[in-house]
Amino acid sequence: MPQHVCNGAVLTCSFGLAPGQLTVLPVERVLTSNQPAATIMDHQPLLNIGTFGMCTSPANPTVASATAAALGVLTPMPCIPRL
Repeated sequence: MPQHVCNGAVLTCSFGLAPGQLTVLPVERVLTSNQPAATIMDHQPLLNIGTFGMCTSPANPTVASATAAALGVLTPMPCIPRL
């Protein structure tokens, strides 16, 4: 049985500094408790999953580059969700 997440759900990234929000797209929409809902397959970064503020992951290439430019001082960069 598929699991659903309602429109407007608050999403977090363990390395992001702010929560993002889920926007259910009108394509193949299902309803849960009379609310538009999405499944795990409905992920489209920057389309229906908002950004998570600033990223602090050293594995993120833009964070690594900015941190290297700051002589090793962790430098957060914009957090963009990816697949």
